[in-house]
Amino acid sequence: MSPVITISRLAKHYQVPEREAGMKAAFTSLFNRKYKTIKAVDSITFNIEPGEVVGFLGPNGAGKTTTLKMLSGLLHPTSGDVRVLGYEPRHRPHDYLRQITLVMGNRNQLTWDLPALDSFDLQRAVYGIPADEFKRTRDDFIELLELGDLVKKPVRNLSLGERMKMEIVAALLHKPKILFFDEPTLGLDVTMQRRIRTFVAEYNRRYNATVLLTSHYMADVEALCRRVIVIHHGHILFDGDLTSLVNQFSSYKTLSLSLQNSNLPLENYGEVVSREDGKVTLRIPKSRASEVTARLLSDFQVEDLTVEDTPVDDVIDQVFSQKEAA
Repeated sequence: MSPVITISRLAKHYQVPEREAGMKAAFTSLFNRKYKTIKAVDSITFNIEPGEVVGFLGPNGAGKTTTLKMLSGLLHPTSGDVRVLGYEPRHRPHDYLRQITLVMGNRNQLTWDLPALDSFDLQRAVYGIPADEFKRTRDDFIELLELGDLVKKPVRNLSLGERMKMEIVAALLHKPKILFFDEPTLGLDVTMQRRIRTFVAEYNRRYNATVLLTSHYMADVEALCRRVIVIHHGHILFDGDLTSLVNQFSSYKTLSLSLQNSNLPLENYGEVVSREDGKVTLRIPKSRASEVTARLLSDFQVEDLTVEDTPVDDVIDQVFSQKEAA
């Protein structure tokens, strides 16, 4: 099966004017302006197969949103090649746009003073969706996201989470094959994040849609993505299974134990991360996990003990830290 997204040595560079502060520098720049090249995306290469849900991770300014905008045709690459469903996104052909969607957190495409139902009807007209198919899809999405009568309220009267769910319905009414999600759960509470994740997973299952997701919430990535691509300063640092990322960049495990006396000295067993309400958390090297666990069970009266891998967000921090130190 051929990839639905193919990127080869893709780059996007910007020329940004720069000058010193002050009137003299401002006057000089009128005649001799200096520019600095910003490499937002710098020669990245990867493929995505049909039906994959891929996490696209990186700190602010890493190049994630720039890449999504090039994939959706909003930006033209400086160099390199990109194909989505066999199309060059920069040309934005009608047949291509009917098969993709781009959802950006905290960006509004709905008419502010009208109910979301009216905006949904506008989307039906834009994409030429048959009336019966539109109604089935719309009602199905409304049920999945538990929107109920909220679709009849003016958008301006909805909460941020409610508006985001409406945005997602509007963006998917034409049932696109490719979903570009840029921080879709940004600023939402935990319950709303979980609802949107469940909906995206169900959409992927039903329609075998391909999803490229950026998010700073690791719960989104862990729940939806088996594969992650980590980008930093426009370069790809890692591309592979989420489990492989943890194994490659995590050198320790987290051990949590409940003791009758949580104030006992435990520094000889590992790094004490916290002591709270009778529970002690230790950080120990992976290679010593079995040995340390056995010693603790032998030396103390342990009421409960769990050993866990490093949280994914900590692993991502390690990836960036190692790159900065290199």
